[in-house]
Amino acid sequence: MATRNDYFKLHFIVFLWGFSAVIGKLVTIPAVEMVFYRAILAVAGMAIVIAVTKGTFVVTGKDLVKLLLIGSVVAIHWMAFFGSARVSNVSVSLVGFATNSLWAALLEPWFNRTRVKKFELLLGLVVIIGLYIIFSFDFHYKAGLLLGILAGFTSALFSVFNSKVVRTIPAFTITFYEMIGVFLSIGLFLPFYKQLTPDHTLHLLPSLTDWLCIAVLAGVCSVYAYSVAVELMKKISVFLLQLTLNLEPVYGIVMAVIVFKDREKMGLNFYIGTLIILSAVATYPMLKRKFGEATLKS
Repeated sequence: MATRNDYFKLHFIVFLWGFSAVIGKLVTIPAVEMVFYRAILAVAGMAIVIAVTKGTFVVTGKDLVKLLLIGSVVAIHWMAFFGSARVSNVSVSLVGFATNSLWAALLEPWFNRTRVKKFELLLGLVVIIGLYIIFSFDFHYKAGLLLGILAGFTSALFSVFNSKVVRTIPAFTITFYEMIGVFLSIGLFLPFYKQLTPDHTLHLLPSLTDWLCIAVLAGVCSVYAYSVAVELMKKISVFLLQLTLNLEPVYGIVMAVIVFKDREKMGLNFYIGTLIILSAVATYPMLKRKFGEATLKS
């Protein structure tokens, strides 16, 4: 059963992930190269953590394949999330990501072969209404929002997968091999990505400031936050995790406005749509109590 401390940890890592969007925007090299280096540092960091805590690196061959494949989903998530902020801004990226609750409401019952909870689906549809309001006006960041939505979908997808493997594999071990999966996936993607860039060149020379930002992303937002999230999946549902992640835009947009100022200012329709999307977070506990839908796992 989840405790008050578990909920505090959940909101703290959501705050860290909201902050990661701001940090990622500060890095000068492109998003794909940045995520590649983040994965390398995250693998090294997780190896140190496992060694210090006397954890285990041992997994079966079947589990190894599963974790590496989940890591490839995480790679797509990171590239879409940070790529969204690059082609638009942090606010747009975070709002697109907030669709994760809709995807979780659909994916979790499908993979677990359970019935879709009507109130979860309703909250997911609220997200769609918010997105429609944003898109229906003169919105200049459609590509960025679509990438953000892809980030939300992949976030829900790897969360569903992790909720299954965490039952038999330690959280640190899961994170270690999934970060290897991220590294391998992006490494294989780089030659194709190079051909897609305007100058057909990879930018693999981060500045000192870039390295500092990437190290924070890897150590704090990956090694720590990702491991805590995986561990929490033993006690809370994927949907509750994804719904709480909808607070990430609140934290991230506030910090982005403070850091980037005018570059983050959007039209009224954007904020109306964002408010509708985030209302699902406040509504969820009330609907849960009313309809008696238990989301906590024993």
